Amino acid sequence: MSKTIRVGLSQINTCVGALESNVSKIIEYIDAAKAQGADIVCFPELAVTGYPPEDLLLKPSFIEDNIKALQRVKEASGSITVIVGFVDKQEDIYNAAAVIHNGEIVDVYHKRYLPNYSVFDENRYFQCGMRSPVYRLNGTLFGVNICEDVWYPGDPIREQAVLGNAEIIFNISSSPYYVSKVAARERMLCTRARDNSTFMVFTNLVGGQDELIFDGQSMAVSPDGKVLACGNSFEEEMIFADLDILRPKSARTGSAPGSPANVKTFRIRASAANIKKRPPLPTHHLRHKSETEEIYAGLVMGVRDYLGKNGFQKAAVGLSGGIDSSLTAALAVDALGPENVIGVLMPSPFSSRGSVKDSRKLAENLGIRTLTLPIEKLMIAYEETLAEAFQGTSSGIAEENLQARIRGNLLMALSNKFGWLVLTTGNKSEISVGYCTLYGDMAGGFSVIKDVPKTLVYLLANHVNDTHGKKIIPQPVIDKEPSAELRPDQKDIDSLLHYPLLDSILEAYVEEDKGADQLRKLGFAKRNIEKVTRMVDQNEYKRRQGAPGIKITPKAFGKDRRLPITNHYRHTGK
Repeated sequence: MSKTIRVGLSQINTCVGALESNVSKIIEYIDAAKAQGADIVCFPELAVTGYPPEDLLLKPSFIEDNIKALQRVKEASGSITVIVGFVDKQEDIYNAAAVIHNGEIVDVYHKRYLPNYSVFDENRYFQCGMRSPVYRLNGTLFGVNICEDVWYPGDPIREQAVLGNAEIIFNISSSPYYVSKVAARERMLCTRARDNSTFMVFTNLVGGQDELIFDGQSMAVSPDGKVLACGNSFEEEMIFADLDILRPKSARTGSAPGSPANVKTFRIRASAANIKKRPPLPTHHLRHKSETEEIYAGLVMGVRDYLGKNGFQKAAVGLSGGIDSSLTAALAVDALGPENVIGVLMPSPFSSRGSVKDSRKLAENLGIRTLTLPIEKLMIAYEETLAEAFQGTSSGIAEENLQARIRGNLLMALSNKFGWLVLTTGNKSEISVGYCTLYGDMAGGFSVIKDVPKTLVYLLANHVNDTHGKKIIPQPVIDKEPSAELRPDQKDIDSLLHYPLLDSILEAYVEEDKGADQLRKLGFAKRNIEKVTRMVDQNEYKRRQGAPGIKITPKAFGKDRRLPITNHYRHTGK
């Protein structure tokens, strides 16, 4: 005899610290789940507080207010069972999941595995949980755990599914996005379901929080490892799934009866008549995205949420006629709308006619307003002011960088005057090796493509044009050889390697932490290894002062990769 449990997976976009609005959204989704006849509705990890709350967790008032906010969720639950993330306080504080039913908190699960790598610092704040409880709902046993708990093949899932006979495991997560993680996460969830002969219901956060973006893609997986339902990437929505529990798990080979001490029971107060009134399972449209589409969607969401959650309405982008500023402007328009993006052209005597023309054409294609602020007079004023101090020296990088710093000053003046957020336009390849000017092109509030290698910039630019069916980013911008245009006939290749080669070395050195010996085994020339690694190591001080930007690779600069600025270690190999 089968029994059906309808679950609602609420992949919502929360905001750190916005306790009241987060709870209001949670209650809105609870009501939507009730309307669809769901038995259980679940929300992401730390949904009440937003994720990650970082050092807000050191404020006692924040912890108390989050517990008070949870009371509103409790009161709104009614007959539906709610699983929601919050911060629990006993003697210590815990990353917790409240299991709520009939207006009561039935139990609280404490996260057992606290990640302390990459962008995570959970050991700084939380204590580890010790229990693996199982709950009974109308004869169905289910377990609850949190994010990192599901990435390990043993406990708590083993205790819940094998020893406790849980037929469903609910995992509430705030799992940040990076390229290739989504496929690995799906494989892991399918493996956990098969290995433990249980349904896996994974609910993930969606949205942007500072440098992190969360992709959603919540899913329900059957005991044979098949995905039954999946949420869209970078879209706030609720997904429903009907889980058909065919027979008691205790009847299966190798399972043991649940220990009474490990099983907490409660009864749902819904009549059979109410269950028969359950509406048909809502239709859900899953929009499959290529990797490039997914990255682009994540960057758009990151920009929209960073500005929106921090109170900015408009963004300014310095348009140079290059591919980086063109892509940044296109992302900003898709995130904010053309009426909220201002392109600023700041030509110098070294700016080519083509670059100015391409900038204007891009702005026209995007439908954005532009300002043109020539910088030649300012360059002369700076040079005259510095003439005595620079006497007897040759013109070089200092004079070139003055142009970038003048542009940075102008952009920040506009920001200061009109409240626009300046979006910087440097890509990961340039920022890695310091091919950028501190207080110049690095000046701004948010670095949109900070974690996007140059080779990926080209793929994303072509994606913009393919998506719109026309050349939004002018073809000459894509075809021209990259140049900072700070001196006559300047090309990036004068200072760097060709970008495909540079990006290959950077991926191995920065993201995979390979040393000189390993890089040589990959076939890179010794001179190129030494050049690139030296530039990366010497420019940590620049990166530390740069604007935050969106993480889309396995290892981004900032919270993800933390090296000392004062650092004399150089691995030259054998």
